[in-house]
Amino acid sequence: MTRPRKTSGDGSPVPALTRGLDILRLFKRTRPVIGAPEIARELGLPRSTAHRLIQVLESMGFLQRSRGNRDYTLGPAVLTIGFEYLGSLDMVELAEPFLTRLRDETGYSAHLVGRNGTEIVYLSRYPGNSTISSSIAVGATLPAHATVIGRVLLADLSAEELRALYAGHPMTRYTDQTPTTLAKLEALLAEDRDRGYVASTSFFEPGLTTVAAPVRDRTGAVKAAISITALGLTIPADVVHGELKDKVCSAANAISALLDAPARTTPRPAPVSARRGEPQHV
Repeated sequence: MTRPRKTSGDGSPVPALTRGLDILRLFKRTRPVIGAPEIARELGLPRSTAHRLIQVLESMGFLQRSRGNRDYTLGPAVLTIGFEYLGSLDMVELAEPFLTRLRDETGYSAHLVGRNGTEIVYLSRYPGNSTISSSIAVGATLPAHATVIGRVLLADLSAEELRALYAGHPMTRYTDQTPTTLAKLEALLAEDRDRGYVASTSFFEPGLTTVAAPVRDRTGAVKAAISITALGLTIPADVVHGELKDKVCSAANAISALLDAPARTTPRPAPVSARRGEPQHV
């Protein structure tokens, strides 16, 4: 039996607004359709309250009926807000020429990603030339702790910020490389900070090779991250940690420069074992 979650409306000065947002947050890529009784039960709301909130969200276009008008899916108004948000980010436009060049030079998909809590959010995507590519889309979210590009974003947090972020948030395992404890995650992030970039194969998805680097703002803080990904291809480790790493870091540094970021030191060379082509779980 699902235990009702505590809604963010509890104790809020505008409970109806926050509970309405709680309803929208229930919808996921893996769960696009939800019934009104489920919404009421999972948020611990009286059915009448949930019904009124759903009616308001439906009238504004944030929800729409599905399955013979019995259940609900997200409506087009949500998508409009999402695109308006992306359009308001100067970085998306600034990064476009660098990401398209990165895609063209490597042949692999290029991405710009931000972080929202314990999740990463894809802000832009430029598909690679391969017929086999990841199906990730703009606006999609993935767990930060379990993804290469998520580690780039988490590495900028202090130990205290990281502990606060994951307090009460279990780390789900996706592959045998996924860190499932804070200690294991911190150990990976310490190596990532020292290296200045992150690269791995099959870290989140079997056969997926990713190389990622941070984009910094004028304060030096990590504002976003970029990556290239290749699915179902065998790429020698010395290429991943050599040529591809150099191209990704160069693009990230160029975007950072447009954001007036202070100059950064060049990432240190990859471990000797990586240059020799031995498996690397980083």
